[in-house]
Amino acid sequence: MNIREKIFCKVWIAVVMTAMASVSAYAQNTPKLDTLECHIVGFNAGVKMPSERFSFGTAPDGTTSQRATMASLYTGPYMDYGINSFYKYANGWLVSVDANLWFGSNNLLYRKERMGSIYTHDSIVIGANGTDASITCYNRGLSLQGGVGKVFVVAPKRNPNSGILARVSGGYMRQQTIFMINNEHAPQLEGDYGLLYDHQRHGAMLTESVGYWFMSNNANLLNLYVSFDISQCWSWSTRDYMIDDYLGLHGKDNNRYFDLIYSIKLCWMFPLKGKASQEYYYY
Repeated sequence: MNIREKIFCKVWIAVVMTAMASVSAYAQNTPKLDTLECHIVGFNAGVKMPSERFSFGTAPDGTTSQRATMASLYTGPYMDYGINSFYKYANGWLVSVDANLWFGSNNLLYRKERMGSIYTHDSIVIGANGTDASITCYNRGLSLQGGVGKVFVVAPKRNPNSGILARVSGGYMRQQTIFMINNEHAPQLEGDYGLLYDHQRHGAMLTESVGYWFMSNNANLLNLYVSFDISQCWSWSTRDYMIDDYLGLHGKDNNRYFDLIYSIKLCWMFPLKGKASQEYYYY
């Protein structure tokens, strides 16, 4: 080996060693992405649509009817807002508590036929001063549920905290008609009199959800999920006496109701404190 070959070999070895040292130094400053375990608070908004086809009421004698379900009482969709509390484990499992409120907009169906005794022949409700009280009638519902779920990661190397979301939750629900007197007093629907017509019901609620869960690699940036929910509600009346002329109901409502509700929901999430599933490793 001549002098030039020796110099070339030494230079080549020096270049290779320098390159390897540079790659090693870069790698030591590049952390491996890891999954997070953290508490999360979320605020969600969406719409609910009750199913007319798959909802029904059951009388004490076992007969069923689709009258007086949520879909037949109120036009949809309803606006839905809520707050979520999650704990996300490093393996993608979630435990959650959800509280939601939903309501429509002046959407009680057949209100004049239901409350015929307080409406005049001109289809108005006379207020305390003898003029139209201009009553708004809409539904309001609330739920409180606890649940479990899992995030099935799609691209673990690029983002180990995002993927397909599947959840199931269950808990308590309540819904009723709200009467808003817009112009003046209407004693026919104020106080205990309004309870005769409000169709207040409560019971159990079960919800299945599927969607997409996204958490930014920088936990302080964009974190959200979007989901499609199917809820089953088993409810019964809370009132001792109900009046609904449209249903021919004057007395205790002894029916049991099953309502199926579809929802589309978007939730904005705020991780409170995150930690890696294990110490960061460097390579």
